[in-house]
Amino acid sequence: MIVDVSLSSQDLGQKAARIGAMQIREAIAARGEARIILATGASQFETMGFLVAEPGIAWAKVTAFHLDEYLDLPETHAASFRRYLKSRFVDQVEDLGDFVFIEGDAADTEAEIARVSDRIAAHDIDVAFVGIGENGHLAFNDPPADFDTTDPYIVVELDDQCRRQQLNEGWFSDISEVPKRAISMSIGQILKSKTIVCAVPDARKADAVKEAVEGPVTNRCPASILQTHGGTHLLLDQQSVATLNPDRLAELLGAAS
Repeated sequence: MIVDVSLSSQDLGQKAARIGAMQIREAIAARGEARIILATGASQFETMGFLVAEPGIAWAKVTAFHLDEYLDLPETHAASFRRYLKSRFVDQVEDLGDFVFIEGDAADTEAEIARVSDRIAAHDIDVAFVGIGENGHLAFNDPPADFDTTDPYIVVELDDQCRRQQLNEGWFSDISEVPKRAISMSIGQILKSKTIVCAVPDARKADAVKEAVEGPVTNRCPASILQTHGGTHLLLDQQSVATLNPDRLAELLGAAS
């Protein structure tokens, strides 16, 4: 795991986009196509904004995969991740090759999981853009996360802290509106990515970051599994490292240099 600390969330987002863009260009140069995974949420605003502005990416040769989506939430809802990705990514790049969306409100959930699982299982992933939740989740894999499943996508239960985060970020007006279940890419599928770009700004993520990098690898902090992935770039800002042990932070930065 390679760690980098920026002065601001904007600098963090720019670095994350540049790292991911480099991997996309290299994949296209090597085999004529690239496959990526995209996360959503407030933590990804800057990363996605910079990514769509990166020059020299042949987006027509890129296939993107959806990381997670609420169950039974229509795309018209303000919190829909499909809506987020279409407005912030798909509509901002030219002639995207393909985007494999999760239809969280599909009539047959099992069939939808099978469809998206079959699509991603057929490909190697070059770069996954992800974040870390306030409860340490990776995608919507809340603690205790399933580290053992080999299914690419699974139905997950959202815990109270996760649902409260979605409310506090402004996606819903009341906690009762926040769905209790979602379709999420599994931990095992995320770890299959050649490169993982994990962008984590903001002080409200500081405790989760501390647990993810200082604590043991445990499904009680799902993001701690990133310690085992040598191709992970963990991008932090001054606020999200606020509670890290200074010696551990120095060790992490030293290993990355």
